[in-house]
Amino acid sequence: MKKKHIILIVIAAAILLIIGSALFLVREQYLGIDEPLRINVPPGTDYTALVDTLDSHHCIPNHTTFHAIARLRRLPSHIKPGSYLLTPKTHVIQMIQKIYSGNQDPVRITINKHRTLQHLCQFFSTRLTLNPDSLLLLLQSDEICKEYGETPQTIIGLFLQNTYEMYWTTSPTALLVRMKRESDYFWDKRKNQLQSLGLTRQQVLTIASIVEEETNADDEKEDIASVYLNRLRIGMPLQADPTVKYALGDFSIRRIRGNMLDCDSPYNTYRYAGLPPGPICIPSVSSIDAVLKNKKTDYLFFCAKEDFSGKHNFAATSSEHSSNAQRFHNALNNRNIH
Repeated sequence: MKKKHIILIVIAAAILLIIGSALFLVREQYLGIDEPLRINVPPGTDYTALVDTLDSHHCIPNHTTFHAIARLRRLPSHIKPGSYLLTPKTHVIQMIQKIYSGNQDPVRITINKHRTLQHLCQFFSTRLTLNPDSLLLLLQSDEICKEYGETPQTIIGLFLQNTYEMYWTTSPTALLVRMKRESDYFWDKRKNQLQSLGLTRQQVLTIASIVEEETNADDEKEDIASVYLNRLRIGMPLQADPTVKYALGDFSIRRIRGNMLDCDSPYNTYRYAGLPPGPICIPSVSSIDAVLKNKKTDYLFFCAKEDFSGKHNFAATSSEHSSNAQRFHNALNNRNIH
């Protein structure tokens, strides 16, 4: 065999060895994590910051291999922001491809009882990349509210208590579109009850929000709702303590006193008859359905029980209610609750 052929064979073998070694290294490049991990890549993240983030979570088993694959895939100039779920079985190539293509995994967000738009916007800003001020500006825009058939006071009602999956990079506009779609679906299933009640969706949500603030006991919600519905029907002021707390902006108040009732706010249902301008919180589904149930009672009053069980005594007459209220106030005084 000629010397030239021998040299070529040696070179070919070396190349195959290098390629084989590289393929072995790449094949073994699974992430060095023991359990599922979520990596958030904010908008504007550059390659250096991305590497630092991945490195801090032990997602780069071999830097030489990672950089080689990343540059081959042109990742440094194609970083897509998002929230990416990685597992111990995720290959480094898969991770790079996810971030390159923006194939992010949705995050789960549970909306509970929020009382104000400001608080709701802050809540979303801790779970999505959106700016709370931008979201608040959108929700308080008269033009946007009109487009969605709402007012700045009622638009919070589009956000229903539930758990949703959405992308971490969801924009304020996209969030509002999503909530409108969810709201329409929710109310479409209850349109017959709504029509029978003779109230608008916004009115039902406002009553339900008061019910939500009055009790945590689901088995009492229909009775409490009946009190407010009965008062509305006869033109009697709602006189709901939670609306006074909302008007004052102090939800820590445990006992409503006389001077608090003088608060000049359309949310003060002691001072102004009818419903307040909008919900005083995001009510639960059980509170909404309690209103839609439209339970028939003769109740016009209710008062917390003196045993502090969280339950209530209901009454049809003012004299009966006065007796119930006196027992409760005596219990408050005995416990020195102001």
